[in-house]
Amino acid sequence: MRLGRSVAAAAVTVVVLPLAAPAVGAIVWGLPAVAARRQRRRRQAELLRHLPEVADLFVLAVGAGLTVPLAVAAVARRGPGPLAAEFRRVVHEVDLGRRIGDALEEVPARAGEEVRPLVAALLASERYGAPLLDGLARLAAELRSDRRRRAEEAARRVPVKLLFPLVFCTLPAFALLTVAPLLAGALGSLRP
Repeated sequence: MRLGRSVAAAAVTVVVLPLAAPAVGAIVWGLPAVAARRQRRRRQAELLRHLPEVADLFVLAVGAGLTVPLAVAAVARRGPGPLAAEFRRVVHEVDLGRRIGDALEEVPARAGEEVRPLVAALLASERYGAPLLDGLARLAAELRSDRRRRAEEAARRVPVKLLFPLVFCTLPAFALLTVAPLLAGALGSLRP
């Protein structure tokens, strides 16, 4: 499909501009891969943004006395973002008769490795009866601090990103508005 589209685009471009045909074919061929990679990054960023909130919801659910299956169902109903959708899928699979441990094992493969500590804590509690509340509370605190750290890193990158628009857009306009009239006045006063 991608190859066919790129060949067709190159063939059409050969008629109009023969030298640009290979470049157009390569662009048309590579564009879907770039778009898919960008979509995966956005989904991962969305997941990372909502992961601390989902962990906090699990802390609340387990603190209220819910078991792991009931906590997963509660978070699936109320949780934000794509991770809640993954937990809704787990609840749906459990409703169809699958064991919750087996359904939870597949969440990191679909959602990403960032979810593995949360899922591992849920699995340990479900399978082995490990205490869940303290581990989830620590995990939620770590996830919140990681999110804060990422936000601070992004805030530190803002001045660097603003440097180029400032230099190439604002400073030339400033020079035109301040230095140009001074130069015109100085050159005008030099004439006899």
